[in-house]
Amino acid sequence: MLKGCFTALVTPFTNDQQLDRGSLERLIEFQVTNGISGLLAVGTTGESPTLEWQEHNDVTRLVCEGTRGKCKSIAGTGSNSTRETLEGSEHAAKFGADAVLLVDPYYNGPSSLEIRREYVAPVAKRFPEIDVIPYVIPGRTGTQLLPEDLAILYKEYPNVRTVKEATGSLENMARTRECCGDDYTILSGDDDKTFEMITSDAIRASGVISVLSNIAPRALTNFVNLLLEGKRTEAEGLLKSLKPLFGLVTVKTREDTPYGPVTCRARNPLAVKTLMNILGMPAGPCRQPLGKMTKKGVQAVLEAAHTVQANAPEILAPVAEFFNVDIEERLSNEANWKDLSYEAY
Repeated sequence: MLKGCFTALVTPFTNDQQLDRGSLERLIEFQVTNGISGLLAVGTTGESPTLEWQEHNDVTRLVCEGTRGKCKSIAGTGSNSTRETLEGSEHAAKFGADAVLLVDPYYNGPSSLEIRREYVAPVAKRFPEIDVIPYVIPGRTGTQLLPEDLAILYKEYPNVRTVKEATGSLENMARTRECCGDDYTILSGDDDKTFEMITSDAIRASGVISVLSNIAPRALTNFVNLLLEGKRTEAEGLLKSLKPLFGLVTVKTREDTPYGPVTCRARNPLAVKTLMNILGMPAGPCRQPLGKMTKKGVQAVLEAAHTVQANAPEILAPVAEFFNVDIEERLSNEANWKDLSYEAY
């Protein structure tokens, strides 16, 4: 059973947008050193849509090697082509991944029935030795594997016993628990919903695949462990300290254009990578078409980090220790973020 806090690991790139394998190894070591339950390679946070398959396989291999005997490894192998997913899953199995994560097929929009029969089932049948985790996130994919089909999969394939739930619907999550039973594993796919998902009697999630644990793996792991141990009051205290970071998954700003104001949405992993760079972590840029934040967006990131540092400096202390940086200096010196935003909208 997968249980605890798992980091959806960012993929670091060099300034010319090449895969930075050395920095990736450092980030893996940072996560493992700080007690994370497991690492997800090449998920959405890892910019999987822009990785070539050889790069995809290289990242998976490095994560599997870096976690072996230390924590769990999950490989994101989903796509909107079952053939590609089978090939990626074969590489993940060869490298020793404990599980593969299959995002619902995006853009071509299969029904839940088709996702079950033509996508998840072929992978589960081909690789019975590893866990196959459907990743349900209709906001990004435009389609959804339903709780009823999750239950059918679980009944037919014992290795499809976990779901990454990012529908945002507590009702859907409760329905998954109702259909799939007590032994089925539900993992939160949204940092800000983890508390409610674990403590809800109708959902009873077992952990989270987290974005923010890229920056605060020790604190997020402690938070999840407190919840799983039933220490709700202590978890609530830690949640209050972590909460400013949760808004970084998507940062919305109001921007002026020559034709009037618009809303700009900096979606994951842009804000997280921006903060990692400000803090001196080896994240590098995002790969195009993701680019930079606006100046207002960077200020929102800085405000969140300043709040956390002022109220709970222990949250960012592992970054300072591991990467040998001064958090106060990183957050106060404009030189650390002057190139991380566009000059104008």
